Amino acid sequence: MKEYEAVWEIFNLCSGNQMRDVFFEEIAVENLDQYIEEKFQGEEHFTYEKSVLEDGSIVYDIMTSKIKQRYTFTEI
Repeated sequence: MKEYEAVWEIFNLCSGNQMRDVFFEEIAVENLDQYIEEKFQGEEHFTYEKSVLEDGSIVYDIMTSKIKQRYTFTEI
């Protein structure tokens, strides 16, 4: 099982407010796709795009009911 630092960002869609919620945690998981799908299970209109950055970080850009979110996983 791999260990990751996870950064979860929830973006504010209000045009005048550029603030966002940011959460940090360390997790141990074998399958990141499964982790994301289980975390957002039951959310309406759930979609995501996965990217692997040059430094090995894995980024999931997520949409749920018109709320943009992002998870970034960096192996530790």
